[in-house]
Amino acid sequence: MGTPGFEIPPLLKTRFQSYWLNGSYDEMFEAEGVPRPHYRALYEMLLSLPVEEMRRRKQAADISFLHQGITFTVYGREEGTERIFPNDLLPRIITASEWETIERGLTQRITALNLFLRDIYHEGRSLKAGVVPSEIVYSCRHFRRQMREFKVPKNIYITVVGSDLVRLPDGSFAVLEDNLRVPSGVSYMLTSRTVMKRVFPELFRMAGVRSIDHYSETLLATLRALAPEDRSEPNIVLLTPGVFNSAYFEHAFLARQMGIELVEGRDLAVHDNIVYMRTTAGLRRVDVIYRRVDDDFIDPLAFRPDSSLGVAGLFNAYRSGNVTLANALGTGVADDKAVYAYVPGIIRYFLGEEPILSNVQTFVCSDPAQRQHVLSRLDQYVVKAVGESGGYGMLIGPYSTAEEREDFRGRILADPRNYIAQPTLALSRAPCFLDGRVEPRHVDLRPYVLYGDQVRIVPGGLTRVALKKGSLVVNSSQGGGSKDTWVLYE
Repeated sequence: MGTPGFEIPPLLKTRFQSYWLNGSYDEMFEAEGVPRPHYRALYEMLLSLPVEEMRRRKQAADISFLHQGITFTVYGREEGTERIFPNDLLPRIITASEWETIERGLTQRITALNLFLRDIYHEGRSLKAGVVPSEIVYSCRHFRRQMREFKVPKNIYITVVGSDLVRLPDGSFAVLEDNLRVPSGVSYMLTSRTVMKRVFPELFRMAGVRSIDHYSETLLATLRALAPEDRSEPNIVLLTPGVFNSAYFEHAFLARQMGIELVEGRDLAVHDNIVYMRTTAGLRRVDVIYRRVDDDFIDPLAFRPDSSLGVAGLFNAYRSGNVTLANALGTGVADDKAVYAYVPGIIRYFLGEEPILSNVQTFVCSDPAQRQHVLSRLDQYVVKAVGESGGYGMLIGPYSTAEEREDFRGRILADPRNYIAQPTLALSRAPCFLDGRVEPRHVDLRPYVLYGDQVRIVPGGLTRVALKKGSLVVNSSQGGGSKDTWVLYE
């Protein structure tokens, strides 16, 4: 493999001997031996660096992640749950024009979803118009009747969003799902960039990569913009479930980056519908809470009475307008995988526009005709539980056994509302450095959208990669990892 005018050292030709092209879109190569223009510098660097040097840089990256304590938790495993987050050495590169489409598409999508959330908790015009079946919304376990007729600050329900994008075989991007409750992973995006700057400083400078360093600063400004109007110098905190949560590293990292307090429910108290933080100097008022605690656990008086993670009385303080919660309670309706199927219609209804980013074809199993279609073709579809995440509760039809399909058939028939099905996608593939060779692996992309006084999207995101050969599952809990995402200036 090579480019015109570039001589490949004979001993290094083996670097790509395990790289193969198939029907998936390849991020690096247009055709065998022909790298895409924006990948050429990386390609030539991989051919020129000795494998020992690549391994040294990989080791340096791994040590950096280890020293920073970048970990995640896998639940349900006997051998110990805490693991260093796997990170691939090679960046995923996106052109300026591709990013412009992504940015416009996500801005459109998040704006429409925010309007949809406001509508279902107030007038319900879209439900009366049949844009989304009302039974889908009202049967969603994330619908909060307590939020009816409550005006959230500046009508912003979704402050932080992480939508998962996939690239289709024709090169276009589509949205696979939306994460609007407590989306995670942004700390891996930020720390990967820091490490990559150290490991490949010359390539990074030469490539013209747009910065993501301002994410934490932008997040803080977004949270400030949502503070109660009479609080000119708002006190902002990050509410975490605690050290045993799988994303605790991220909670601590973001609080430190923003210069705000990291608190647990026991650190807060509510008096006369005002939230206070306990400090060594006494009680200090809290104005904005960036919550990483799910709705159910946020207030034992309003939701689950057995919750020890939240704050008694917090919901009343919220309803009184004395504190802002980001994201707002009840936003989970809009990332229900059944509601996802109706997002193109939501965009058309609220904005009068055609979707810039397409949806993946989705069959909603609560619909009898669609359910029958799926049940007769379980070996062809990916079946997902609407409320699950992390790769759990999923059947990948073409790679499943007859026994697994029969199990899912029973689950769907027992609770059809809980399942949707999508075609098995040929996710795009990007180069990864594995055991001294460069091999392709399937990837997706999670950009992070911030919505306060306006919609802001940092140029990049978390590229998740299925490190197991042939796997389509990119979740870290299922053997996936991440890589740095470079958005170019031009």
